[in-house]
Amino acid sequence: MKDIIHVASPILNGNEKKYVNECLDTTWISSKGKYVEKFEEEFKNFCNTKHAISCTNGTVALHLALLAFDIGPGDEVIVPTLTYIATANAVTYCGAKPVFVDSEPDTWNIDPNRIEEKINSNTKGIIVVHLYGHPVDMDLVIKIAKKYNLFVIEDVAEAHGAFYKGKATGSMGDISTFSFFGNKIITTGEGGMVVTNDDKLNEKMRMLKSQGMDTVKRYWHPVVGYNYRMTNIQAAIGLGQLENISWHLKKRREIVDLYYKYLENLSEYIKFQAEKNWAIHSYWMFSILLKDTVKVSRNKFIELLKIDGIETRPVFYPVHTMPPYKETEEKYPIAEKLSKRGINLPTHALLKEEDIAYISIKIKKYC
Repeated sequence: MKDIIHVASPILNGNEKKYVNECLDTTWISSKGKYVEKFEEEFKNFCNTKHAISCTNGTVALHLALLAFDIGPGDEVIVPTLTYIATANAVTYCGAKPVFVDSEPDTWNIDPNRIEEKINSNTKGIIVVHLYGHPVDMDLVIKIAKKYNLFVIEDVAEAHGAFYKGKATGSMGDISTFSFFGNKIITTGEGGMVVTNDDKLNEKMRMLKSQGMDTVKRYWHPVVGYNYRMTNIQAAIGLGQLENISWHLKKRREIVDLYYKYLENLSEYIKFQAEKNWAIHSYWMFSILLKDTVKVSRNKFIELLKIDGIETRPVFYPVHTMPPYKETEEKYPIAEKLSKRGINLPTHALLKEEDIAYISIKIKKYC
């Protein structure tokens, strides 16, 4: 029987082990240590931002970003409905309300043309998510935000290394957040990062992530904060990963090119998430949409591939369909269709051409 082809896999092929062993040998294993500072320094350079603040995970990064803007009860924050639920949950943690917007049919991202209709006097900001690695059309989002004096948070959990019109994802929002979960383009196992160009927001988030302790006066706590710190061990892994991020991105692009090569004759049955001419997709996940010409359901399609040893993932359920957020009967038809028929295919650098060829054969079989 063929080995299982996993949908994602962490690859630790750089200095990760060397750096972690140094942490162990020196006993700097908690949130103090040189690798935390090094990782933050190198990551801000990678994003072309002034500040980078490490934290425990991507959801925490979003929470810190929202707290920096004093989001609380009565406030509303616009989010895409087609996203991982953490985007909406972070808003809810603050006692605020996530307000959902439908998707674009080609990029699958939040539709900027639908944002303005959701803005009211309670709206404080917009969170955009570069879904599966494709950038949002940021010019239009920023234009709307400036018109209504709203903040913009980029959720870049899935888009390390993507570009919008030559600008790195994470460099355009007032604050941007990253995840380093084990299946991400680069990983620290669990971990996150917040980046910003604003000195005051940076200082506030650094204070909040460390139990509200003053950044100058040690053990003085002027505000109630949180224990959201990243460990030196995690940062050591992250630095080793970041040193190799160009390799990780190059390998993903090679995998995607192979998918296009082997699936090019299936346009009658499947559609790909677009890559706009103004974008560089980082391909956290290579995703397809089953057209109505495919007679089996998406879930059945996934089940059949699993029997053949191919692990896949369904595209996220729209957040508005989840029990905690199902407050109205409002429909979001594009997001609902993408969720119902979308599949994430194996996308990681350990894949070989023979794996892509095998996956493609099975996809053709069930179309």
